[in-house]
Amino acid sequence: MNVLVVGNGGREHALAWKLSQSPNVAKVYVAPGNAGTALDAENVDIAQDDFAALIQFAKDRKIGLTVVGPEAPLVAGLVDAFTAEGLRAFGPSKKAAQMEGSKIFCKEVLNRALVPTARSQTFDNSADAYDYIRASYQNGYVVKAEGLAAGKGVVVCSSKEEAFEAVKQIADDRAFGDAGARFLIEERLVGQEASVLAITDGQTIMTLQPAQDHKAAYDGDSGPNTGGMGAYCPASLVDDRKLHWIEEKILVPTVFTLNRMDTKFKGVLYAGLMMTPQGPRVLEYNARFGDPECQPLLFRLKTDLYEVMEATIDERLGMLDPLVWDDRPAVCVVMASKGYPGKYEKGFEITGLDDAAALPDVKVFHAGTKLDENGVVRTNGGRVLDVVALGDSVADAKRKAYEAVSKIHWEGAWSRSDIADKEIKATSQS
Repeated sequence: MNVLVVGNGGREHALAWKLSQSPNVAKVYVAPGNAGTALDAENVDIAQDDFAALIQFAKDRKIGLTVVGPEAPLVAGLVDAFTAEGLRAFGPSKKAAQMEGSKIFCKEVLNRALVPTARSQTFDNSADAYDYIRASYQNGYVVKAEGLAAGKGVVVCSSKEEAFEAVKQIADDRAFGDAGARFLIEERLVGQEASVLAITDGQTIMTLQPAQDHKAAYDGDSGPNTGGMGAYCPASLVDDRKLHWIEEKILVPTVFTLNRMDTKFKGVLYAGLMMTPQGPRVLEYNARFGDPECQPLLFRLKTDLYEVMEATIDERLGMLDPLVWDDRPAVCVVMASKGYPGKYEKGFEITGLDDAAALPDVKVFHAGTKLDENGVVRTNGGRVLDVVALGDSVADAKRKAYEAVSKIHWEGAWSRSDIADKEIKATSQS
C-alpha cells in the first residue's frame, strides 16, 4: 500500500516516519515535505492547498491512504474532496474540522455537551469588546481570534490594559487577518496546561497517553505564544484517574454531541486542557495531531499507526487491541530561528544533524527545513527542528535531547532550556 502524507512540518515528518514502519506500507510520499521527510520518505512538489494536484497524484500513484497533517487543508475540506473522488483519507470532514477552524463553533459544542470550559463572550467589533472589558471584574482575560492563526491567535492577558491591546491587535490591526473578524474574550483560567489526544471513528474513542506542550516562547513560560517550543509524554499531571474522568466527562460528551449535530468526527480530536484546582477545563479543541506533541507520542507508540488509521476510516476502532507504548518517557525540544515567533530570516545552513542522529534513542524531526540545489539542509521556517529523545526517566530523556541539540548549529538557532522541568520537579517531589 502506498501512503501520502500532506504537509511539511515536524508533525508530518513524524507521521511519515511512523507510517513507513508498517509492514502494510510499501512507500510513503510527503507533499510538499521538507529536508527531513526526504530522508524517511519521498517528497512530492505539491502544495497542501492544491487539492486537484493532490487528488491526481493519489490516483496516478495508486495511493491507498492519504493522511492530512495540518489544520488548514482539513478546515478547507481536503478529506471531503478525496472522499468525493473515491479516495481514502484520514482526518475529519470540513464540517467536523470546525472544532479547530472556528473557536465559536467549538465553544457552542462544548456548551451543548455540558463540557467544563471557560466562560466567554463573542464579538465582531472592538467597540463592544472594549465596553465589555471596562464593565467586567475578571482576574484576567484570554482574547482569541476565531479562525486559524498558526497557533498564535490567542493572547493571554493579566490586566484590562493588556486585554484592550489584544483586542486592538486582533480586531482593529487585524494582526491575524480574517481570522480576527470575530473573536472571543474568555475568563483566564489558572493551572497547568495538558494535552490529551484521542483517535475516534465517531463511535469508539482511543485515547492516547497525555502530554504537555510548552506554548510560551521563553523559559519559565514567559514571552508570547508560539506554535509550541517543546513537549513531553507521558505527563503525570494527568494520572489514570484524571484521564478516565477526561474521557467520561469531556471526550465522550463531545463526540456524542457532534453526532447529534450531524457532524461525525473521524480522526484525531485533541483537547487542550487547563488543569485547574476545580478540575480539568477545555481551553480549545484541535482537529489533528498536535505539533510538537505528535513527535514524542509517535516516538513512543509501538502499535502500527497505519492499521489504526485504516480502522478509523472504516469505523471499526472498537475491534482493535489497546495501543502499545514504549515504557520510557520521551522529551521533544524545538529549535527555532532567531526572531521567532516574530519576524525571522531563512536560508541558513544547518550543521551537526548527522552527529545528533547518531546518538542512541534520539530522532531529529524536521519542521522548517529545505534542501538547496547542492543538497545542503537550510532553515525554512520559524520552528526548524524537533529533537526527540527517549530515556529511563524524564530527566534522562531531557538530558539526551539537549545533548543532541548541542550538536546542531546554524546562525541564530535557539531553544528553551527548561522543557519538561515541571515534570521533573513534580516527579522528584512525589
